Amino acid sequence: MSERRLRTVTRTQGNNQALKDGSVVPNGFSFAFEEVPVLVDAFRRMVRGMEFDVCEMALTTYICARAHGKRFTALPVFLVRAFHHGAILVNTRSGIRTPKDLEGRRVGVNRGYTVTTGLWARSVLQDEYQVDLSKITWVLSGDEHVAEYRPPSNVVPIAPGRTMAEMLASGELAAAIGVESEHADVAPLIANAQDAGLAALRARGHYPINHLVVVRDELLQAEPALAGAVFDSFVRSKRIYLERLKAGTLEKPSAVDALHQRVMAITGDPLPYGIAPNRAVLDDIVGHCLRQGIIQTPVRVEDLFAPATHGLSG
Repeated sequence: MSERRLRTVTRTQGNNQALKDGSVVPNGFSFAFEEVPVLVDAFRRMVRGMEFDVCEMALTTYICARAHGKRFTALPVFLVRAFHHGAILVNTRSGIRTPKDLEGRRVGVNRGYTVTTGLWARSVLQDEYQVDLSKITWVLSGDEHVAEYRPPSNVVPIAPGRTMAEMLASGELAAAIGVESEHADVAPLIANAQDAGLAALRARGHYPINHLVVVRDELLQAEPALAGAVFDSFVRSKRIYLERLKAGTLEKPSAVDALHQRVMAITGDPLPYGIAPNRAVLDDIVGHCLRQGIIQTPVRVEDLFAPATHGLSG
């Protein structure tokens, strides 16, 4: 593989810090990191304009993009994970006492229907509380990164000039996903959300994936060794982070770091890379993408990832 500089966007965080500060040096190529202050803007620029060689991307955005023929392919490098029980806020005056009460109501989703937090939050409602998602009207505050995508018929745009937060506070929306609000009439739908997420992890090994890494197809085709080399670079960076996390030597640990420590106590590795150690959660998200109308036909997990990475883990 010839020496190549890859235009790359990934948000600085614990598991890629060693890559971005140069502690980990890739083999046979180099990353030319670019900073995009609002990371979701990078997702859109990659989906619509193929602006980067390597790009962090939301998992459901990627699955939707692949279904619409976008010319990039993922590596099983799962940079961001989160529990989503706490992403659902409810208007306390709207008569919602249990998640099942959301049926027949209007529920906001910040940005687009294909947003990964939205998918995982809806999956919590469906899997853990038996909510019929088809009986809810989903109200979007923005459009989709994949312009060709058309959502189900029970998905509608927000009224012009309105904001999700004000509609939630007024009760025009019974609940909303991915919205911040400090209004007195707004509260989490699910109490003790992080504990609920950890309980789901103990029960099902379920630590949902939010973001992965994609690479332009023409590069993967031109450089057969590139997929494995990029994967290896991210793995080596992650291992440094996990060593520091386990030893308690991180500088200024964040709430995310603290959550990873709690997950580590349960699973050993809070951020496993590779298809094999993530088979269950990947099957789960593909199934939910199909059931929620983000894709129309089933897809094999392996078909989402560069073939050279199918046997890799780290």
